[in-house]
Amino acid sequence: MDYRKEQFGQTKKSENASLYTLSNENGMKVKITDYGANVVSIIVKDKAGNERDVVLGYDDASGYEQGDVFFGACVGRNANRIGGAKFSLNGKIYELAKNDGGKNNLHSGPHCFHTRMWEVEKVDGHSITLFIHSKDMEQGYPGNADIRVTYEVTEDNAFRITYEGVPDADTVFNMTNHSYFNLNGHDSGLVLNQKVWLNAEKYTEANKDSVPTGRILDVAGTPMDFTEEKELGRDIEEDYPDLCFGAGYDRSFVINGEGYRKAGSLYAKESGIFMEVYTDCPAVQLYTANYVIEEKGKNSAVYDRRHAVCFETQFSPDAVNHNKFKSPVCKKGQKYLSRTAYVFGIRK
Repeated sequence: MDYRKEQFGQTKKSENASLYTLSNENGMKVKITDYGANVVSIIVKDKAGNERDVVLGYDDASGYEQGDVFFGACVGRNANRIGGAKFSLNGKIYELAKNDGGKNNLHSGPHCFHTRMWEVEKVDGHSITLFIHSKDMEQGYPGNADIRVTYEVTEDNAFRITYEGVPDADTVFNMTNHSYFNLNGHDSGLVLNQKVWLNAEKYTEANKDSVPTGRILDVAGTPMDFTEEKELGRDIEEDYPDLCFGAGYDRSFVINGEGYRKAGSLYAKESGIFMEVYTDCPAVQLYTANYVIEEKGKNSAVYDRRHAVCFETQFSPDAVNHNKFKSPVCKKGQKYLSRTAYVFGIRK
């Protein structure tokens, strides 16, 4: 099966962006742009056999260039927040951009990978591999690194993501994909009646700036408990600090177990679409689009708060500054390799 390539507009630097469509024999389609290696669309069939695009996005590269909510973003070098926008590594303090409330670093700040043109190294009907070079100290992180992300659509309706990189100095590597999912369709409104399950008995407590306090808490007996499937909206308005501080769900959950395993799932009764999340990452950030306000998206859609949910597989936020958290430090010459998959089906 061949891939499809089409024009996807220009950037402010007059760079020509392209859109690549991957697909399988079941009719699943995933659209990727070389501007930012962003995920533009994931199209799957619902219980009636109709196609639904289940991720939020924009119509062209300029939307991704101007948008600030990270629709489908390939986030790197470090996803999520770093408290105080600094960290210590090998006895040296590294200062980062304070792009989150003027205090903290969020998603690596300026020059994040999702705002750069990537080179397409190889592509076929099922997969695409994109490449960028990340220079030493480019975002404040030490070490040069050649970075690749591979997106793949499989015949069992999995959308697989593989990140790879080898730095020439000790550094932080913690990449994620920031797709916003709504299994009734990207333009179908609130996601709160869709059901979530997480393979997580603990989460990282955070302060009012959404920076971890260092405490890892049990979810049992709290609104953060998704160990049994429940609607996203059931507890979202509870008077609970980690919900109030995040204006909804915006916290990192510690995934049970080690290695590549199931991290969570999402189900929409209306469409019948079911999605499972698999990863080798230690944590997943559950985010209910709390800060998306009247964002103009693709096909004339207007997205608002809680119109989607993100499952951002990654190291815990601010992990480089917390000894209790699994470390995102990648040693000189060591290969950074991370895999995540979103697998779609219909619940009978």
